[in-house]
Amino acid sequence: MPRSLEIETSSFPIAGTFTISRGSKTTAEVVTCVLKDGDVIGWGECVPYRRYGETIESVTAQIEAARPLLESGLELGDLAQAMPPGAARNAVDCALWDLAAKKSGQSVAARLGLNDPQPLTTAFTISLGEPDFMADQARRNADRALLKVKVGTADDESRILAVRGAAPESAIILDANEGWTEENLARHLQIAANAGIALVEQPLPAGRDEILAEIERPILVCADESVHHTGDLASLRDRYDAINIKLDKTGGLTEALAMKLEAQRLGFKIMLGCMVGTSLAMAPAVLLAQDADFVDLDGPLLLARDRQPGLRYAASLVWPPERDLWG
Repeated sequence: MPRSLEIETSSFPIAGTFTISRGSKTTAEVVTCVLKDGDVIGWGECVPYRRYGETIESVTAQIEAARPLLESGLELGDLAQAMPPGAARNAVDCALWDLAAKKSGQSVAARLGLNDPQPLTTAFTISLGEPDFMADQARRNADRALLKVKVGTADDESRILAVRGAAPESAIILDANEGWTEENLARHLQIAANAGIALVEQPLPAGRDEILAEIERPILVCADESVHHTGDLASLRDRYDAINIKLDKTGGLTEALAMKLEAQRLGFKIMLGCMVGTSLAMAPAVLLAQDADFVDLDGPLLLARDRQPGLRYAASLVWPPERDLWG
């Protein structure tokens, strides 16, 4: 029986509102690639991201355009030549990994050389808001080991101090989502360092971050919007101390693996991040994150409902996927 492709679109409500410096949303819109080969089914999920010009319609069209190749047996090694990096290729790439694992009987973890993948400490995201609101959210989650706090306004000092005061024992990542400027950068970095923040993520807009190479950085600075795939790494060595690998940016687990190895060779610290998606989108990243310095795979925790079965989350930990979910 020939391989067949199905493309599904779904909307998952977010618990409350997810707010960053660029705006807010109340639902997670996802695209799922389903590859069937006889009785075996491979699954992959992606989250189209408007910041990169992606929509549900454009991502669905990209996957649809690849239908002839996918249904004629396209394999992982040829996918990068068939589709550009981005969310669409991520869904296809992860579906191909899942399909190959199920057909061969060898799990993705085993193929990655992970004999016993372990649960990981993941960040939990505090949305951007007024300082009192953010402090309240941090206080409610102060028992978590790691918080990721959305900032990115002209004056974030009160937000940083409010959250730190509300969660004094938690490690904290600040994510400015390109919202700071050259004028307030040094001040915000010093405030963050004084508050014992572990990492600041993407403080300046991508393509306008040259000043990071010219100033003293009193705290680790991580690239997100400035880095998408392996080819971006070399030009960022003087500006960033860490990189955030997201499968929706790299175009799947295959490129993310290559990117992580090259980033480690170049001396970057590694963060594994996510868009707001379901456990199906997080599952491959949990395996890739086994030796990461920072893990931010809390997408399902931000949803009012997740896929079933989903990943296991408890306290600050996320467990590797069971085979009935992915891999």
